[in-house]
Amino acid sequence: MGVWSRKSIETLKQEAHGGDRPALLRTLGVLNLTAFGVGNTVGAGLFVLTGTVAALRAGPAVTLCFILASIACFFAGLCYAEYASMVPVAGSAYSYAYATFGELIAWIIGWCIMFEYLFSASLVAISWSGYVTSALGDHGIHIPAVLANAPLQADASGHVVLTGAWINLPAVLVTLACTALLIIGTRKSAMVNSVIVVAKVLAILVLVAACLPHIDTHLWHPFVPPNSGKFGDFGWSGVMRGAGIVFFAYIGFDGVSTLAEEAKNPQRTMPLSLGLSLLICTALYVAVSLAVTGIADYRQLNVPDPLYQALSLAHANLAWLKAMIAVVAGFGLIPVILLSLLGQIRIFYAMGRDGLLPPSLARCSERYHTPHIGTLVTGGASALIAGLFPLDLLGELISIGTLMAFAIVCAGIIILRRRMPDMHRPFRTPWVPLVPVLGVISCVVLMVFLPWQTWVRLAIWLAIGFAIYFGYGQKHSKLSAERN
Repeated sequence: MGVWSRKSIETLKQEAHGGDRPALLRTLGVLNLTAFGVGNTVGAGLFVLTGTVAALRAGPAVTLCFILASIACFFAGLCYAEYASMVPVAGSAYSYAYATFGELIAWIIGWCIMFEYLFSASLVAISWSGYVTSALGDHGIHIPAVLANAPLQADASGHVVLTGAWINLPAVLVTLACTALLIIGTRKSAMVNSVIVVAKVLAILVLVAACLPHIDTHLWHPFVPPNSGKFGDFGWSGVMRGAGIVFFAYIGFDGVSTLAEEAKNPQRTMPLSLGLSLLICTALYVAVSLAVTGIADYRQLNVPDPLYQALSLAHANLAWLKAMIAVVAGFGLIPVILLSLLGQIRIFYAMGRDGLLPPSLARCSERYHTPHIGTLVTGGASALIAGLFPLDLLGELISIGTLMAFAIVCAGIIILRRRMPDMHRPFRTPWVPLVPVLGVISCVVLMVFLPWQTWVRLAIWLAIGFAIYFGYGQKHSKLSAERN
């Protein structure tokens, strides 16, 4: 079958229990998994993209962007839940595509998700650096600009130029610290993450409650600013493009499914965790985006720390709230970096186990039972990107691969239902094929509205991926070797 060889569901189930290597420890319950989903999702979008998308794309209608993205994610989430309960294995959409479409499509999906996770961890680390640097500056502690900014940036014409800075050192250090924590173990990471996420959600609720009395509704008019004359800059085309961009925030749901092989009773915990994560995250996104655009002019929020900036611009004295948000962002963005790195590591683990990438990436530490080599490679690459590149060069790169992966997962449900109608499915996506079709359509529509430069960069990334697959992966594929 070559590039169209499919891995059987039974093989995936065997791998979920370790196969020919030590199994990953099943230590994560509903609370841990939901916390990972909320921790990664409420952070990337809320702390990073709320201001950027409002300032550049949608104005106060950034709220609609989050709602549209959550609708697409809802359809895809139902399909993810069926797969995750049926095949609780590391690799997420990559593994699902391997069983449904074959090796080449699985490689494309894995390669695209790799692109998302690698850059999303770096982007959030940059935002973390912005919040921490601003907060320390307010308290008289000033980190030299050459050590807190990227040496590269994009000018008005889109060319990459030097800034004079050396490196974004805080972003590098926080990425490396998260890498070390992940090497120690997923359970310890989950415990740290759960505590931080609970504190973060409570602080966000306090933020919304404190902003309510000071909201100036005039700042919401017009709610959808008129188009600037350029497609995707405000107006409804801007709302749709903004929805495609903020969809990156929902990569947390794919991150939850990458942990299926480490979940206790995954047939129950995976669907429940995915549903709870989506519900909590959407509610918080809507509340915070309304509050932030209600206390500050959205045009001034294109910064790495938009919540902190909005509180600084508010007419009321919210200095105490600024201090709280600085602390929450300082700690609350750490789980986002953790899960972005963790998702990338688990994709490496699955692809290394299949022979499509070097098997060392799937090698587990005997002491910690974690894929330590894949963790070091991921953490090192993300730290390098975070230290060298600015927020605006990374922000629009991240959604397109996630949308593509979600669309293929939705299509895969229809195919598997026809190919294996009698297979046991602890959770069944309702109203098939309607829900999967709506999932495919909604993801494709959001992809279409993304900037053309994003498609060009995706094409370049895919070209590199094809070179690696046909130069290495196809020759070392364990599935192909077994069938030959």
